[in-house]
Amino acid sequence: MIEAMSMQDLTDKNSAEYKALRDKDRQIQKELMDVSDQIRARHPKLVEHQDAAGMAIFLISIGGMILNAVLWLEGVMPGWMVIVLSAFWTSLLHELEHDLIHYMYFRKQPFWHHLMMAGVYLARPLTQNPWIRRYLHLHHHKVSGTETDLEERGITNGERWDWKRFLMVGDNMLAFYLRAGKYFVVPKKLLKQGKIDRTDLKNLRIIGALSFNPIGYICYTIWHGFVLFHIANGIAWMVGANISWPEWLLAQEGWVTAVVVTLIAPNVLRTFCLHFISSNMHYYGDNAPGIIHQQCQVMNKWYLIPLQLFCFNFGSTHAIHHFVVRDPFYIRHLSEKESHEVLRRHGIRFNDMGTFKRANRLNERTA
Repeated sequence: MIEAMSMQDLTDKNSAEYKALRDKDRQIQKELMDVSDQIRARHPKLVEHQDAAGMAIFLISIGGMILNAVLWLEGVMPGWMVIVLSAFWTSLLHELEHDLIHYMYFRKQPFWHHLMMAGVYLARPLTQNPWIRRYLHLHHHKVSGTETDLEERGITNGERWDWKRFLMVGDNMLAFYLRAGKYFVVPKKLLKQGKIDRTDLKNLRIIGALSFNPIGYICYTIWHGFVLFHIANGIAWMVGANISWPEWLLAQEGWVTAVVVTLIAPNVLRTFCLHFISSNMHYYGDNAPGIIHQQCQVMNKWYLIPLQLFCFNFGSTHAIHHFVVRDPFYIRHLSEKESHEVLRRHGIRFNDMGTFKRANRLNERTA
């Protein structure tokens, strides 16, 4: 148990305690790989035609979003339904992007691989550039739960729960501006503490600069303007007043509403659901570096279903991925029941809701 280990044990990879933790990881991985092999044997076509399966899901999801937009523009489908259904399609596209980051589709056919990467990006413009995210995500697997896990830290993992974290969970732009000072202070602090070297510091700064997403910031600016415009009108209506907006602003209302309903709002909904689940199912700060079974839990309570719908059951299946990286998301979902039995048998936490009050620490703080 991590509670019985000293900080030296946590970082000393030659200690007997650390080796025992690694052995546990290997055993869990072996048993989960056996489950994966059984699923693959039951569904050989999904393995043999993995590229085709990925492309089919990609085209169906993009087609679903386009169809929703057309039906809304024709007055057939209400806006709220477009937002909900397109959020579901973007959750599938997120799973595809994650698989693409791990080179699971068209590894030997770069044109189709990068075409899919561009497609999942343009359909989810609030997200980070996937070619940049690839570096961050592969780094996340190596250092999950530590201060240099930029991917999870970026979506508020390890932050105290308050109004600020609530806003940052669903808004990448606010997540940057509400913590802008940390981006200048924290890397130098890590360097001073010896947790990174000067090469790491340079890489962190380069990745930070490249992570700037102008497309996403334009979309967030439109979103913020749309929300504030309607809030102001709502307040004015309640007090019996009327706001005299300039004509040039009112002239933008049509196209702005169309972009928000068909593209931006579905992605805001999906982003909030994914980041809420992901940032709270991962542990931070007091887990042994590199020890997979201390990196995350399984979150599958029934009352999380509304959130899980828009991140494709991420909370229930992502812990499996930390142990078995090779499987595309649909294999992981098919193996869910048997994989959960393995995880339970080895003491992986399920629905540890205390993570919210512990700021995602694995254990209660002792000081």
